[in-house]
Amino acid sequence: MALLDLDSDVPVHDPVIAKENGVYYCYSTHGQFFSSSDLRSWKYAGKVFGSLPSWVKDAVPENDGKDFWAPEVVFRGGEWRLYYAVSTFGKNVSAIGMATNATLNPSSPNYEWKDAGIVFASTENDGFNAIDPAVCADENGNDWLVFGSFWNGIAIVPLDELGFAKKDCKPVFIASRQKENEKVPNPNPVEGGFIFRNGKKFYLFASHDFCCRGTASSYHIVFGSSDSVTGPFVDNDGIDMRYGGGTTWCDSFTYERWAGPGHNSVFRDDDGKIYLVYHAYDRTDNGQSKLMIEEIDLPELEAG
Repeated sequence: MALLDLDSDVPVHDPVIAKENGVYYCYSTHGQFFSSSDLRSWKYAGKVFGSLPSWVKDAVPENDGKDFWAPEVVFRGGEWRLYYAVSTFGKNVSAIGMATNATLNPSSPNYEWKDAGIVFASTENDGFNAIDPAVCADENGNDWLVFGSFWNGIAIVPLDELGFAKKDCKPVFIASRQKENEKVPNPNPVEGGFIFRNGKKFYLFASHDFCCRGTASSYHIVFGSSDSVTGPFVDNDGIDMRYGGGTTWCDSFTYERWAGPGHNSVFRDDDGKIYLVYHAYDRTDNGQSKLMIEEIDLPELEAG
């Protein structure tokens, strides 16, 4: 574990990093994004949307139409695809949307985020919550969408070549706080799933417990591994993450300054270095949520 020393604080929540033409871009909840040439010095670069697409009002009537949550950014089919969630706090009437762009560089004449519509959605009748999107390709190069928060936990569905959930697909659940053969009512505090493939192994990271409470947040990052993108993912103690498993990577006791580390993504740079990207709440700044970047060595992850 090697936490990068950032030159300044970057106020983000649910961050993800992508790189284009030597420039890093960090996207986060509320649609803001930052740019950097070295992962350490970041500057504000703008917002993805001035307002959300018109379909949001119909899909999630209680959403205010201003902000999205927890983005994911991947390059597929010659274009950048930004996945994002729209919802209301504590409810599972939610949708994951997608926007596409030729470039991440806001100074480029080709820069324009174009609405592509709904990728996947949930209603109050579903046992899942369609938020916190992340995309992972399996060993055959086929993409899967990881999503979920509370309810029955984190799940995965296959995507088609255009980046949308395949029709009539049924979610496969891969992480929950529920013990095997034991049913527990909500809350089921697990969310922010992210699958990262390294070699033949797939690593599932997730956040347990509660965010958004400043320095009182109990969020912490856990992980497990599997030979398949659909699991089962097993932690270092051999416990399936579907049944409460998850080896703690970092928590409120890992760093003196930072509380509630969580909602991570994983980024592999051009030189092969791998970084865990997440937010944590600053005990020296009234619990402000800030960017954390940590270089990790996957051989240290012994799960599975």
